[in-house]
Amino acid sequence: MKRVLLGLFLVLLGIVTYAALFVRWPVTRDVPWTAFALFVIALVLMIGGLRNAPRKVWPSIVTAIGVALMAFFTVGVTVFTRNLPASQGSPAIGAKAPDFTLPDTNHKSVTLSQLTASSNVLLIFYRGYW
Repeated sequence: MKRVLLGLFLVLLGIVTYAALFVRWPVTRDVPWTAFALFVIALVLMIGGLRNAPRKVWPSIVTAIGVALMAFFTVGVTVFTRNLPASQGSPAIGAKAPDFTLPDTNHKSVTLSQLTASSNVLLIFYRGYW
């Protein structure tokens, strides 16, 4: 039973540390590797504790709660956080992009209107951090 409770503690620790600490950085916010690593260790502990327990009722209940918490966290982080709010000032699909100026690889300023005057331009926008 001690392994099962330790596993449940690690599940709770993974959820709390993600919410309190690791959500601040893009590397651990977008894919919560630290929480998933704790979940794997917790799952091994809970299954091992459940297999070795003389009485299976309470360890199986605690294991089910731990697995349910892992599932809710994983679905919540990977599925429900991917919806982006609608942007108020963004151009519509197929609309002309607003003119802007950015430095090129030689640190010279280049405007979009300069590029579109001589050739077609494909703009790709990335969401996230680099």
